[in-house]
Amino acid sequence: MLGKRFNKLALGSVAGVMLMAAAACGGGGGGTTASEAPTGAASSEAPKGGLKVGLAFDVGGRGDKSFNDAAYAGLEKAKTDLSAEIKELSPSADGSNRGDLLRQLADAGYNPIIGVGFAYAEDIKNAATEYPDIQFAVVDSASNAPNVTGLLFAEEQGSYLAGVAAATKSESGHVGFVGGVESDLIKKFEAGFVAGVKSVKADAKIDIKYLTPDGDFTGFKAPDKGKVAAEKMYQDGADIVYHASGDSGLGVFQAAAAAKKKAIGVDSDQRQTVKETDLQSVILTSMLKRVDVGVFEFIKAFQGGAKGGANVTYDLKVDGVGLSTTGGEIDDIKDKLDAAKKDIVDGKITVPAKP
Repeated sequence: MLGKRFNKLALGSVAGVMLMAAAACGGGGGGTTASEAPTGAASSEAPKGGLKVGLAFDVGGRGDKSFNDAAYAGLEKAKTDLSAEIKELSPSADGSNRGDLLRQLADAGYNPIIGVGFAYAEDIKNAATEYPDIQFAVVDSASNAPNVTGLLFAEEQGSYLAGVAAATKSESGHVGFVGGVESDLIKKFEAGFVAGVKSVKADAKIDIKYLTPDGDFTGFKAPDKGKVAAEKMYQDGADIVYHASGDSGLGVFQAAAAAKKKAIGVDSDQRQTVKETDLQSVILTSMLKRVDVGVFEFIKAFQGGAKGGANVTYDLKVDGVGLSTTGGEIDDIKDKLDAAKKDIVDGKITVPAKP
């Protein structure tokens, strides 16, 4: 079912075990998917002392109503369900102090520590070397050390469903995509979305705009740029715009409201996280990226004594990505979306990860 939380039984085979796989292979950075992880119990040796979890946000920080907030939801669940002491830190606007945040958490005794976003890859690698007794996780980047876990997501699969929804609901046959930063990660969103649109309307027109080039992460916190990009698309005839741009998505929603058009959110159910009521109604659906589940399951596995060194991918098989149904605007095309999801899960459709 689209938009529902992970099946608890499916997750039961993931929690704790996903990190054990890495320990078994000597921390060589081997990969697995959440849906393929072996079953079994994590190590019985629990961390000594109270559970203290540190999390360093990506640019935009807590309150972006999208990617960072999804990660925080997982951290907060660990506080509630696992009695964890939690600490969150946000980087400077340019993200230049990411490494300092990780060291600050490590020196304060937090273990495990999670870096939110692929931009943490190099800093996590360095911190993991400096603090070999601390377990780290990095969202959207592969494991790069025996004490690092890579939390990865099949964004292209969820974006394919977003493309199917956009093409089916579009009256003009013209849609758009706004990416925050022109990186390999955000191109996965673009590739999946375009493939999904084309699967419904091969001749659909798709406008594509990135707010900043690769390496310039301000594109994730530039609502003004998001608004300008989406305004141009709506003026040119697009009636639905999908964004993968973090906090910049607010500008996309503002442009949609002004044009009386629709938009598709990302990462979180943005029809629920966006507080402005006039913007909620323009959000057709959101591509859910269950960073909250990935973060929580990593923490839970650590509490059980599991170690890092592996990559875990959350895909459609375990509802690691999907579409939100808040507002009921895609309820009438549920059968089409479920069929597309099934074809992807069954391997009948291979969604491209590159444009």
